[in-house]
Order: sequence, then C-alpha cells, then structure tokens
Amino acid sequence: MAEEEYDYTKVPMTGSVEGIAKDAPEDSPRIGVYVCHCGINIKMVIDVPDLVKYAATLPNVALAQHYIFTCSDPGQNLIKEDLKAGKINRVIVAACSPRMHEPTFRGTVVSEGLNPFFFEMANIREHCSWVHGDYPKEATQKAKDLIRSAVARSALLELIAEKKVDVTPETLVIGSGVTGLYAALDIANSGYKVHLVEKSPSIGGHVAQLDRTFPNLDKATSILTPRMIDVGAHPNIDLMTYSEVENIEGYVGNYKATVKRKSRYVNVKCTGCGACAEACPVKDVPSEFDESLSNRTAIYLPFPNAVPPIYTVDPENCSLFKEGKCGDATLDAVKEGKAVPPCMAACKPNAIDFGMTEQQEELDIGTIIVATGYDIIDPTVSPEYKYGVYPNVITGLEFERLSAASGPTGGKIVINGKEPENVVFISCVGSRNKQTGYEHCSRVCCMYLAKQAHMTKEKLPDAKVTVCYQDVRAFGKGDEEFYGNIKIEGVGYRRGLPAELYKKPGSDKVVVRAEDTLLGEPYEIEADLVVLGVGMKPNEGVWDIVSMLKLSQSVDGFLMEAHPKLRPVDTATDGVFIAGCAASPKDIPDSIAQGKAAASGSLVYLVQGTATIEPAISQINAEVCIGCGSCAEVCPYGALELDEVSLVMTVNEAMCKGCGGCNAVCPSGAATMKHFRDRQIYSQIDALL
Repeated sequence: MAEEEYDYTKVPMTGSVEGIAKDAPEDSPRIGVYVCHCGINIKMVIDVPDLVKYAATLPNVALAQHYIFTCSDPGQNLIKEDLKAGKINRVIVAACSPRMHEPTFRGTVVSEGLNPFFFEMANIREHCSWVHGDYPKEATQKAKDLIRSAVARSALLELIAEKKVDVTPETLVIGSGVTGLYAALDIANSGYKVHLVEKSPSIGGHVAQLDRTFPNLDKATSILTPRMIDVGAHPNIDLMTYSEVENIEGYVGNYKATVKRKSRYVNVKCTGCGACAEACPVKDVPSEFDESLSNRTAIYLPFPNAVPPIYTVDPENCSLFKEGKCGDATLDAVKEGKAVPPCMAACKPNAIDFGMTEQQEELDIGTIIVATGYDIIDPTVSPEYKYGVYPNVITGLEFERLSAASGPTGGKIVINGKEPENVVFISCVGSRNKQTGYEHCSRVCCMYLAKQAHMTKEKLPDAKVTVCYQDVRAFGKGDEEFYGNIKIEGVGYRRGLPAELYKKPGSDKVVVRAEDTLLGEPYEIEADLVVLGVGMKPNEGVWDIVSMLKLSQSVDGFLMEAHPKLRPVDTATDGVFIAGCAASPKDIPDSIAQGKAAASGSLVYLVQGTATIEPAISQINAEVCIGCGSCAEVCPYGALELDEVSLVMTVNEAMCKGCGGCNAVCPSGAATMKHFRDRQIYSQIDALL
C-alpha cells in the first residue's frame, strides 16, 4: 500500500519551489520553509516533494526547499544563501524535535544577521514519520498541518533583543568526591576562584573508602590522594569542609550563596598528631568511614589521609556536650578557661577551642556545579537477605573497608574472627527492583563485585567464591576482559538471584537458597560470608539543593540534565551544572569526565565575563496590570515582584525562565510571554482547525 501511494526511493536529494510571497515587500514576512529528509527517517514515510509544493502555496511563504540532511553544513548553507540573497526574512525548518537542532538552526540564521527568534521549527519526524510509519498518507497530511501552523505563527513573530549580564568570576562546587575535586581543580588551574563545599570533615567522598578500582585494580588512594592534596593546597580553592549550603539566590553570573560552616572545636593550629584522640575517654563511636566496622573517639580524624588533616569534635558523642562534663571538667568551666578536659590537656599546639561557634559566610558566585554524589541503597529494602540480622551478611562498601590496608582488620578478610572458606556475592540488591522502589540499574555493581571476588581469591586462594547475578553488565572500557579473567581465576558465576538466606542450625554459616536459571534447578550454598552488591541512590542531602536551584529530577530521583545527549551536564537553570553520580550512577572515569565537562561549561561563562539571558520571558503590560500578585504566587523562580511606587508587577529578566505560569493565572491579561504571545498561539490553533 505504501509503495503505491509514495515511493520514497525516487525522492531526489534536494529540490526547491518558489512560494506565492516571493515578490512580497521587503518589510513584510517572507518565509522560507526547509523540509529535511533526515536521511530516510522522514522521507520513507512522508511525501516530501508533495509537502514542499504544499508549503509554497501558504501565505507569506517565499520559497520552499527540501534536502537530505538540513542540519549538515550543505543544508545550512542553503538557508544562509537564501538569507544573504534577501529572498527570505523568516525561516522554518520542518525536521526533528526542536530539542535536538533548534540551537543549530538559530545559530545558522544569526550568522547571516537574522534575529534568532525569526526562526521556527516544525517537528515532522517524532510527531509524524516515527509515529505514523504505517500510514504514509495520513502522516503526510499531518506534516502539512504542522507546517501550515508554523507558517501562521511565523508571520507574527517579533524581533526580540538578547540581553547580557556580567558574570562574577567565581564558582561554587557542592560536593568534594572525585567529581567535585576534578571540577574544582580544572577551574582553579584556569585562574578562577572556587568555593568547594563539603558537608563531611574531609574531602574525598566514597572513593576514599575503596581499596582498589576496576578494571586495572589500581589502589584507590593512588588515584585520589594526590588530587586531595592538590585541592587542599591550591591558592584558588576556598576549601569549606564540614560546611553546608543553606541558601542560594540570584541568577546566572550573579548567584548569592549562604554557607554554614559548622564548628570543629579545633582550629588551624592542629598538626594532626592524634594525641587528643588517644586521651579522649569516649572511644566507642561507630566509624562512618569504616562503615561502622570499627570505632573512633569523640574527637577524630575521619581517615589517615584526610584533607584537611584537622581533627573534629563530634558534639553528639562528646561527653562535654552530651553530659556537660568530661572527667573533672564541665563545659561551662572549660569555656571560661577554668578547667581543661583530657583532649585539651594532651594537645600541645593548643588547637582545641570549645568556645568556637558556627559561622555563616556569604558568597558571590557566577556559576554552580552540583556534585553531591550518591548514597548506597539501604540493604534492608530486600529483607530476604537478612542484612542487619546475620553479622556475616555485609554490603560491598563494608567489604571494601575489610579488604583495605587502612581498614579495621589491616586488609585481612576476617568475619566472626576467622577467614571465610565460602564467600557468596549477590548482585542487584535494592536496584532493578520495583518492590524496593529503585528500578534503575546502578551500573557499577556487577564490576565492583567482580573486583571484590578477585580480591577474595587473591587474599584467600583456597576459598570458594560464587557470584549470584541477574545479568552481568560489563559496560566500561576493559570491563568485559576483566570479567572474563575473573572467571578464569576460578570465581563461579550462577545466574539467578537468591530467594532467601537462613542460618544453618548450630553454625555461624548462612545458607543461600537460589535457582540457577540457566540450568533450571534450585540449589543451596553454605557461606561463611555473604556480600551484597547494593546499588546507588541519590545523596539525601541533594533535596535541599534541588529546592534552592529549582532543579528537575528524573523518575529515579537523580538530577535531570537539560538534554541527555546534547547537554549532559547542563541544567534548565543557566549557570548551574550537574556532574557525577548526582546525575546518575556511574563509575570513576565517567564521574571524572563529567566533573571536567561541568568545569568546562562553567569556564565558558567565567572566561567570557558575560552571560546571555533567555529573552523569551514574561513581560508585564503596566497599563493593564492591577498589581494583584497572582503571578508572583505561581512563579517558581521568584522572578516577579511588586513595584511599591507604581503598584505594578515587575519582572527580573535574568531570573525569569519563560515558563508561562504568570501568563496562565493573570486575571487582567497583563502578563504575556515574549515569543509566545496569545495572538501567535491562537494563529497556530486557527491554522490547524
């Protein structure tokens, strides 16, 4: 049926038809319509020559052309030549989604001196050929309707001037994991000031907890520690550890951030000698860095290579704050200088100061990079694995601390006081599971379990190691070869996730009950140690940042980029970038790459010193506005406020993002949207109907 109506194989690569408005006066709309084949994506369904002939008959159309790839250089040159010759003063491209190539074609028309808002795009790929592939006649008719609608709107488009604002040459980086470190270093090395905010006492993030990295089995400290030292010593980096961002206001180039710097009760005189920790009587606080597998004191350094190497007093566990007394010293007496607790007595540099208070710091910044990282999914969302019930069921991150030389066992894999003989690893714990609420794949779990299986065989060569998996996703460079080598080493892989774990009566062993879905038979394994490959979820601290910056989130809760392919680290808020696991689960190389990409995007603003603000924004007609404030109530960006003198609403053009909420609720019709005027939208509707 399709071949009888339209044979797309006979469509020439290009063609042109003069429109009825070719001799229209210079000051009237003369529209050029350019239909793209998109290779065969559009032309194999839509009758392109017929569509071009139809477009040429529409009011105000001076010419219509088609080309195999309009987004290519030759395709763009067709538009440029017609603009240069003065044939047209409006441009419509009928092709793919505006999200894909609207910026491309706006750049094309701007290069020939045409205002970018005299460009319009009609989506005849996603809206026509892709969804109506079995109905070419109907798809062609729908494409005609969309082009007719676009032509009606184009005739009413207005010239809109773009505005620029100055950019403060400083950047705020939120989060100091491996992503934030590399982003901060790139900007600082380019000569610009960076404020690096980290809520923990030390920088480094989760990578600092790891023993090795896959697939090359490099020591994590060899990758991270040099960068941590570089950041700590860099003159252009204002390192704000043990701090939190409390508020962010403003717009691209002119953000104002309020950062709360919590008190360590230890000042910069600290030499990191550790005498205070040795003297501290509170020694049973679970270590966050060691995933509670060891204890720390109430005054502590998170880990030996921490940056900055300054001890921190934990007020929730310190006796002075918790009970008001430590030894013979009371808190009031200590603050008055009349008593000295054990830690202060041991501190030779006199670095401990219990009179320190929280400080708030105001920052003027031009751009922001959100690199807040991830948290691991709580393993108890899969209760069948008995995490927290059986002591020999641990998470992958806990295994990293067990196997690390700096860990609680000095790198020895020991559980219940002895080396395990049978170790079982379980993948996809928490993630890829509708019941747990985490349907996404965390990407790295398969490979970090393979790495940990290798580390087990390396340290316990006689141990039997089994990996229970759902699918093995060896996605990264060198990962497939690494996975293959792990199996050669003797690690057993059995497809199918375990149904349950139960304690073997009269023993410390755990029985793993599962079904091998390749063999189609159930089995049970007795294990001394079970390691759960838990997935990633967004860092819980990111919710406040989302609210402050009006960021969007995808279904899985991770931060949403402006475009998954074309703008993977940008957000809908100009000057704000996301990177690393704040955006989605990813491994270390991808996290570093995104951190450097976010730094590059930020540097575009910093180097230029100015930023172009979105001109398609709200506009208030002062003669009609009644100052009711309805628009301000619905504005998610805080861009509208009442002028107390004229009693008319005003728009902060730098903050407005053109969402149109004000236009929708304005009772007097005073709020309208540039580039989306009511008359323009109504003309489109009339043309369709």
